[in-house]
Amino acid sequence: MTEIRRIGILGGGAWGTALAQVVARSGHATTLWAREAEVVEAIAARRENTPFLPGIALDPAIRATGSLGDLADSDAILLVAPAQHMRSATRDLARALGDRRPPVVLCAKGIETGSGALMTEVAAETLPFCPQAVLSGPTFAAEVARGLPTAVTLACSDAALGAALVQALGAPTFRPYLGDDPIGAEVGGAVKNVLAIACGIVMGRRLGDNARAALITRGLAEIVRLATVLGGRAETCMGLSGLGDLTLTCAGPQSRNLSTGIALGQGKSLAEAQEGKRSIAEGVASAAAVAGRARREGVEMPIVAAVDAVLNRGADIDAEIRALLARPFREE
Repeated sequence: MTEIRRIGILGGGAWGTALAQVVARSGHATTLWAREAEVVEAIAARRENTPFLPGIALDPAIRATGSLGDLADSDAILLVAPAQHMRSATRDLARALGDRRPPVVLCAKGIETGSGALMTEVAAETLPFCPQAVLSGPTFAAEVARGLPTAVTLACSDAALGAALVQALGAPTFRPYLGDDPIGAEVGGAVKNVLAIACGIVMGRRLGDNARAALITRGLAEIVRLATVLGGRAETCMGLSGLGDLTLTCAGPQSRNLSTGIALGQGKSLAEAQEGKRSIAEGVASAAAVAGRARREGVEMPIVAAVDAVLNRGADIDAEIRALLARPFREE
């Protein structure tokens, strides 16, 4: 089995910092790369990521850096840059790695705008010789960083590598469940952000808990349709990286996507909904990408399409809701 002792984390936002906590607590050498100098300085000086994860004391073993070269000797690298920045970040990483080809774990949830590429597809282009895995599931960064119990999916087509990553990242309060369907895991993590915005709109419009439950359930059906067309499996979507993550994001008040949707449902503009928020609501950027990929693949995703129309096409929220409710009756 591959032995993993040194782990690099590319991305110094809330989720990257939380994963650095997990790695450091497991006793591994931990290097966290952040693009923002203020993040590196705050972690070094105060053992706290003040801009993105304030109020949480970080493990003293975490080494923060602004140089990608410091990740080059890692036995594995967690890729936690936001989805829309993953391509540029991994291109830079490829140059820093030189001839080294460590395994990479895709931890960002989203689909690239323009290309409609999954993060595994982006990494296959920019880091073509690095083995891949996907880590996804119901995770609020602050809870993970505080050591509260969390379970995730770690999906890898290489069983031996997947087992080594589970051993490296696993802890009593951070439990990776090994799977072999990276595509299914990744689609669940990307689409649930868009659906959480829709769920927030339902809440902001006070349409009731029945409507919210229906949206979550029919949204899960949309996840399954896209995942299976792209080569994933339906059963993966019923696990932690699908149903589990969707449930958390559509119910937890910490969800940036849900809160954005609530604000929209209350009549605020997108700019007003995002005002003062430094962390990204990935569903805003992913809505158009998911909707576009679905169209190209011939997959029907009416809820995603409605969110895209509201966010990017100036559509009226109430008109989109009426259109969804007017769709023909069908078998489940």
